[in-house]
Amino acid sequence: MLGRFSHDQYVELTMHFRCNLACTHCMIEGTMDWLEPESVGRLRQVLDHNQQQHTWKGLILTGAEITLRRDLPDLARLARANGFERVRIQTHGMRLADLDYCRELIDAGVNEFFVSVAGPDAEAHDGITTVPGSFDKTVRGLENLDRFEDVLAITNTVVTKLSYRHLPAVVDRLSGINRLAQMEFWNYWPMSETDAKDLLVSHMEVRPYLLEAVRRLRAMGRGVEVKNFPECLLREDRAALDNSQPKLLIDPAFWHEFRRNGFNQCVHRSACGYRHCLGLNSAYIRKFGWHADEFVPFAPVDRAAVEAEAASRVPLLVIGS
Repeated sequence: MLGRFSHDQYVELTMHFRCNLACTHCMIEGTMDWLEPESVGRLRQVLDHNQQQHTWKGLILTGAEITLRRDLPDLARLARANGFERVRIQTHGMRLADLDYCRELIDAGVNEFFVSVAGPDAEAHDGITTVPGSFDKTVRGLENLDRFEDVLAITNTVVTKLSYRHLPAVVDRLSGINRLAQMEFWNYWPMSETDAKDLLVSHMEVRPYLLEAVRRLRAMGRGVEVKNFPECLLREDRAALDNSQPKLLIDPAFWHEFRRNGFNQCVHRSACGYRHCLGLNSAYIRKFGWHADEFVPFAPVDRAAVEAEAASRVPLLVIGS
């Protein structure tokens, strides 16, 4: 793996379902109004469990835009006081432009920041977030993190029709952020059987831009992870693909919507020696077909052994309370 973080060492809680951006690629925009965030009581259950079992070293606080929670520093202090070595927040990063707020979070114990970056400049990024000025605030926030020791940043760029050509430029734009340990590229899926927003783009078009971004990051010595992209199209860079996730605590109603994606479809599934691939999803197949001729399966392997390895590597999802 080219990533720097072990997902099985983290547990993730969705503690908030509100956001002050309206990103075109948002997958939960239709569910934020009715999904229930995890309670502080649920958080305390996780803390108690981890004190007794020492299951995880890291806690991730997420759910739309977590910095809108006024008690976020209190949650971080609680997690660190109860033994979590790493506390990560998932954020669009705009509030980090306020240096005092950055300092408050870090003093409270937040030491990892997973920041969404939609494009390499204001025109591209703000066009996707639909909020003017969001790019400048996000970049300023990342730059503010460079002022602090023992802090790590990770960025995520969602790959859509609007962003895929910009992937190498995003890498270049953030090359000067010293605390940036890893960049991730999550190929978009629409949480539906169809691509109603017309944001899906052919993997064949994405491939050269994605591979160039991966190679630039490798040359820089930075971590990189790719999500939801066919493993066979990465070929010699397949080690960048990692579809595993931390254990997740989320309203169980979310999973009814998530299953509509229809992952794990591929004409070569039974014969391919894939290790981390999720294949295609239903909306993608409807739009672009199966790519039966373009996809080249890997040499067959002992599938039972691969599945056993995957079961040990990929954490189970923990849902509901």
